Amino acid sequence: MGVTLIHTADWQLGKQFGNVRDDAGAALRDRRIETVKEIARLAQERGADAVLVCGDVFETNAVADRTIRQALNALDPFTGDWVFIPGNHDAALADSVWSRADRIGKPENVHFLLRNEEPLLLKNETLAILPAVLERRQEADDLTEWFDGAETPKGAIRVGIAHGSVRELLPDSEAPNPIAADRAETAKLDYLALGDWHGTLEINNRTWYAGTPEPDRFKSNDPGNVLAVEIERRGAAPSVERIPVGHYVWRETEARIHDLADVDALDRELKALGSDLGRLLVRLKVEGVVTLALREQLREKLEEWEARLRYLEADDRELIAEPSEDDLDRIDRDGFVRTAVESLSERAADPDDPEREIAKAALLRLYQEHVRMEKA
Repeated sequence: MGVTLIHTADWQLGKQFGNVRDDAGAALRDRRIETVKEIARLAQERGADAVLVCGDVFETNAVADRTIRQALNALDPFTGDWVFIPGNHDAALADSVWSRADRIGKPENVHFLLRNEEPLLLKNETLAILPAVLERRQEADDLTEWFDGAETPKGAIRVGIAHGSVRELLPDSEAPNPIAADRAETAKLDYLALGDWHGTLEINNRTWYAGTPEPDRFKSNDPGNVLAVEIERRGAAPSVERIPVGHYVWRETEARIHDLADVDALDRELKALGSDLGRLLVRLKVEGVVTLALREQLREKLEEWEARLRYLEADDRELIAEPSEDDLDRIDRDGFVRTAVESLSERAADPDDPEREIAKAALLRLYQEHVRMEKA
């Protein structure tokens, strides 16, 4: 008898997104609960036997009780078995988010595997889940090693579930917690479900990282998926399907700005990123040499985009504003202000002046103030 599994990991519920300003961070945090509901609905629609959640379910062990309750409520649409293990963010400490969730109360179909002991047997003992449980944030030993000698009922499909790094392939993983690349082979597993890497990644045909189902950073490593895994029988090769469930899309782009045509080209590029701009988070790096007038036009254009997108992070540290004669005339043509402007302009143009960048910033601020006063 075969099994259908949904493999997911790295929900990091309660994540604060401190690097995302204003209300956008709160929207991202709330959306993660909605994505869990999407996973539950998907599992129900697919007739899954179990959902395997491979660690880092919560951002920390100190998340609010409200977050725990929201997480448990979000599981309701799927009536099959939920199987959870801790990760390095929510390790199974003596007093942890898991012990708090137990006190709050979880449904009977929700299993927290918090010890490296014996397999969890499901589906009339035809499915055996072997957990590697992090009881602290970092482990030097491979906690999946015990899988090799674990006994399971004859004919039962053997599935390992772990959170850590296949170190030969993921040298920049957040935490050590090593996992042998050939563990599925040595432990005679039909499938090894992994968490920790935030993108979907195949290690071999029986070993996969699902990645985070809701993208959380500007990194192009195929996040935003869950895996639907079908195993026909003991020993059969699993069929693994990527299923996109993520709501928000994180994009990085760059632009070189020298004239108004470049600003217009950037506008077109941002429009081409997607039709639902409210789902987009964009990191934009801008460089080039521009006049103060063009710098002000670009600032206004970016403010427009900041209002359209869910979030815009614009890095203009390499955008150099060089005042033109027209810029200086617009600030002031004569008198004391003009004298100060010319002095700042000279210092801004002198590569040996130690306060060159301060002079440039002062000129830009003067220009912006005069533009503001003209519009008032």
